[in-house]
Amino acid sequence: MYITGIKTHSCTGKLSHTCTLLRESYYDKPTGKVKNRTLANLTHCDPLSVEAMQFALKHKKDFYEIKAMGKMSIQHQHGLSVGAMWMVYEVAKRIGLEKALGKDRQGQLAMWQVLARVIEQGSCLSSVRLASIHATADIIGIREGFTEDHLYENLAWLCEHQSAIENRLFQISHTKKKPELFLYDVTSSYLEGTCNELGAYGYNRDRKKGKEQLVVGLLCDANGEPVSVEVFPGNTSDVDTVERQIEKATQKYGCEQVTFVGDRGMLKSGQISALKKVGYHYITAITKPQIRKLLQEGVFQLSLFCETVCEIKDNGIRYVLRRNPIRAEEMKESRKQREEVLQQSIQKTNIYLTEHPKANSKLSLEKMKDKAQRLNLDGWITVIAKQRSLSIQKDETALTEIETLDGCYVLKSDVSDVTKTETIHARYKDLTLVEQAFRTLKTTLLEIRPWYVQTEESTRGHALVAMLAFLISRKLTAYWRDFDCTVEEGLKHLGLITSDQLLQNGKPLCQKIALPDERSAALLNAAQITLPEVLPCFNARIVTRKKLPDRRKRL
Repeated sequence: MYITGIKTHSCTGKLSHTCTLLRESYYDKPTGKVKNRTLANLTHCDPLSVEAMQFALKHKKDFYEIKAMGKMSIQHQHGLSVGAMWMVYEVAKRIGLEKALGKDRQGQLAMWQVLARVIEQGSCLSSVRLASIHATADIIGIREGFTEDHLYENLAWLCEHQSAIENRLFQISHTKKKPELFLYDVTSSYLEGTCNELGAYGYNRDRKKGKEQLVVGLLCDANGEPVSVEVFPGNTSDVDTVERQIEKATQKYGCEQVTFVGDRGMLKSGQISALKKVGYHYITAITKPQIRKLLQEGVFQLSLFCETVCEIKDNGIRYVLRRNPIRAEEMKESRKQREEVLQQSIQKTNIYLTEHPKANSKLSLEKMKDKAQRLNLDGWITVIAKQRSLSIQKDETALTEIETLDGCYVLKSDVSDVTKTETIHARYKDLTLVEQAFRTLKTTLLEIRPWYVQTEESTRGHALVAMLAFLISRKLTAYWRDFDCTVEEGLKHLGLITSDQLLQNGKPLCQKIALPDERSAALLNAAQITLPEVLPCFNARIVTRKKLPDRRKRL
């Protein structure tokens, strides 16, 4: 049933008056249509009575609680934070995350882990404490409480169902057309401990010597939106991760016409052969030694490198050439600074050798040679010793040869001639989208490290949580692009929107949401999200089993 107003007109067409009617909808079997019928005419009723009836019909599911409220005293109590939680939850539903995870208990716990990663990063223990601040259970619908142990178990559940979750999200995001281009890159993430089952020593991009690491691969579509994440042991090379991504594109996602884009260390001859076997194409770059070899073979000439892109085709392979003048200046300046650093070190060493006659000059020479090698100067600078004094000797010919390729790069692809040269160049530049995703995941908003988990299942589950959280943060970044704030700052401000809990004889009935201030309203409107007026109180018991140590209590 519902109350509605119907405007009536006179025979002349002018508005006569409005009738207030109590009506209901019903299904008419003979016609197979939904029809309406009038139950009562409320036009002459008191407006306050009509408003009371409208309120009763709107909250008919909570009728007995409302009836009891009239007989018993109601107390008000400061409630939980609602604004930030509601925002990220609505965005998660909008991108299909709730459908992908499911609405059962494990799906709800997984949803909270993702939302907690967006709101405030930390361990499973800290996310349990965070849940006691935000209206977590009441918004997601969690009726049974949880501890950090449940969340660790949920990470294993995420690992077990990762393929299905990613596949559901992929189908939701790409309903009209499957992607014809994938961006793929890997990064490393160091570990503070040595107990992680996937931890190993390898090429550390974080420049953390003596620390085990993990290798994380991220597969994105042409728009830079992640579709899959995978964690490999820390000693896995980049090229060894590619075939798994090809399998995902062919078997998991069923893509047929696909171009893989990867950097020069990712797509080598073995990976290119694997792509050709399934009918895929590639776009990658070649190394400086490979460029010099092709120059010597006469495939292309140095004069072709300029600010605009140029293409040369050889044996079915398309080479796209360009020289970036800004990058060339940066490389020249960097080389000059590194030379100054080496010169300063040599000067300090010479002073030390002069003040310490018994010091070993040969050992000092070897140290300076190692430093020149670490600074990547050994190709044109040689550290020499005359008696007990060190100096540098420059090879101008070698330096000139190195400078000729400053800012120069060559892309390599086998895509058809239909694809323009500029398009190949633009698609390779799109790899920066994956780099931005890694930057967000590792060091800025989401902070995937430190890794608080040890088992392989929990590690893979944690990486999936971080990727799903990135999808939400990516949306928020787009919504708030015109605001002078980061996603973190925006969520902190929305977190100030709290609820007013209504108690009846000490028992929570519901939560009345406070009105947002002007800035919070603007943040919500930018995402076209509206706060609810009230929330239920499920009273789920969310507690941590691990208490604060005594030493912290004494502070």
